[in-house]
Amino acid sequence: MKQRYSFPFFPILFSCLVLLAASLRLWSQQLPTLTPPRPGFSFPAKQTLTYAVDWRVFPAGTAVIHFESDGNTEHLTADAGTVSAIDMIFHVSDKFQSNFDREKGCTSEFNKQTLEGRRQVNSTLKLDYAQGKSILDEKNITTGQTKHLEAGISGCLTDLLTGVFYASSQPMEVGKNFEIPVVDPLKTVVVTMKVEGREELKVPAGTFKTLRVEPTAEAGVVKNRGQIWIWYSDDERHLPVQMRARLFWGTITFRLISVENK
Repeated sequence: MKQRYSFPFFPILFSCLVLLAASLRLWSQQLPTLTPPRPGFSFPAKQTLTYAVDWRVFPAGTAVIHFESDGNTEHLTADAGTVSAIDMIFHVSDKFQSNFDREKGCTSEFNKQTLEGRRQVNSTLKLDYAQGKSILDEKNITTGQTKHLEAGISGCLTDLLTGVFYASSQPMEVGKNFEIPVVDPLKTVVVTMKVEGREELKVPAGTFKTLRVEPTAEAGVVKNRGQIWIWYSDDERHLPVQMRARLFWGTITFRLISVENK
């Protein structure tokens, strides 16, 4: 039996959004409002999305996203497993959980558990909208060191994990863009989602008509940092059928294997 570990596909993919927006210090600028989901859209009551993940031309493993509703709150989790060959190159185990408002899209809490070699760090980012601040609590399990930081926030925000799936709730029209204010620990950046065109895409889950979207941030220093594309199904669901991050050290691609309502 092949040994399987978790690999940080999601932080690599989603943290690119922050790299692309690295020069945008927005505490003194006006952030766009996180637009609520479009009329008629609802986040899944219970759903599991499974993706095949490739690194360059090599099969790297699988990634699993799970949605589960609890009243007005949506719980979103992400995990991934690698085949042993990739694990020999990059031995990491990361897990992510996000809680957000089903009606507004606002993130309330974002948790990460990171294991990288001997380094093990757990962190929780809470967004207190009533007090207008984000609160980060972090603990290095290996050394016992802790960190507590607070920063001001303004308005409804999404996080790095939820942002990709929150975009599914928005209208998408080729040639038109929409903006998402994304919070990473103690930073807030504006990500522009550019709806570039339509493509028919074949993935393990089947053949889909899709809308290709590129998340970007307008800043001079982001050049040559990397690119991201997300292909959403061209229907009411806007399922992320394929996701790709092209970086200087290679390309990571997620291809949808299955959609299960469980």
